Amino acid sequence: MEKKRCVACGCAFRPRPQNPTQSYCPAQVCQRERRRCWQRDKRHDDPDYRDNQQRAQQAWCQRNPDYWCQYRRKAHQHVEINGARQSKRHDLDSSNSAVKMDSSAALSALPSGTYLISRMADNNPVKMDVWTVEITVISTG
Repeated sequence: MEKKRCVACGCAFRPRPQNPTQSYCPAQVCQRERRRCWQRDKRHDDPDYRDNQQRAQQAWCQRNPDYWCQYRRKAHQHVEINGARQSKRHDLDSSNSAVKMDSSAALSALPSGTYLISRMADNNPVKMDVWTVEITVISTG
């Protein structure tokens, strides 16, 4: 069977014969990305799934009402780092008059041009819909 390029990492792989339309390689990080994309699309497209996920989240919160208090008590260093980052984000956001969940203010204006955007290692196990990328200038102007 012919090799394909993984949608997540870009590496070449051979799809399993049982799944010739396979588009993600078997690497654990890529499979996690596949599930993440499937869940995001399912929540967006399927109101029943979205409703079920919301009810499941509410039920979990009711069964574990003091989870976040316990978590913060156990993870002092993480809480302090997160607080410092939140303060920094707040300072940056306060200068931006647009209040949108999915927008971000540019820290520096990038000139018009061609760029390579490469996904970096997944160092944020808390957020499942965040990517860290490296932007490399190919040409400007």
